[in-house]
Amino acid sequence: MTSEEFRGRVDARAGAAGLTLDPGLAARLETYYRLLFAWNQKINLTALNVSELPDDAVDRLFIEPVAAAGHVGSGGRVLDVGSGGGSPAIPFALASSASALTMVESRSRKSVFLREAARAVALPQSRVLTARFEDLSDLPEMHNQFDVVTIRAVKVEDADWARLRAPLCSGGTLLFLHQVGLSTPHPDGYSSPVTHPLTEKAALSIWQRLG
Repeated sequence: MTSEEFRGRVDARAGAAGLTLDPGLAARLETYYRLLFAWNQKINLTALNVSELPDDAVDRLFIEPVAAAGHVGSGGRVLDVGSGGGSPAIPFALASSASALTMVESRSRKSVFLREAARAVALPQSRVLTARFEDLSDLPEMHNQFDVVTIRAVKVEDADWARLRAPLCSGGTLLFLHQVGLSTPHPDGYSSPVTHPLTEKAALSIWQRLG
């Protein structure tokens, strides 16, 4: 896929979501994409079709994280849980001009990719913690350290809400990217959730940490 084809597909999907991509951001997203494509042929980073980049792959990899970034302030310290192939973490951090990005990934081979991808797109103050988030969340050095926590998962268990709250500063923001129509709870220690559409199939639910 040529750069022109990549930019055309990303710009088209951004337009469908009501977004306009800055050329500098688009260039860094392409750098991330090229690395993801190359590494995905060696290790299983994502089940999405990164070779042909159909609409659903473009939306999930790039448009959803960029759209989510529009709902938070810029320059925050970001923690992404279960970073896998680097989305939403890397596109979100780029689009929100994050001052620091910490990615949590339990599998070592994916962690190696995440470090290389963060370096390639020149993300400042990036680090990858190779561990299960359940183990990290109890560590005192992880508490009250982040302005934003991002997660994209099919289901968040009841016990996870307290774990996700712990790393947030007071007033910090939890962002949960999910399918449209998923019901969202009101767990203790958070404000009532606010949900925004991102694309035709995806939505973003936002909670603020209280206290």
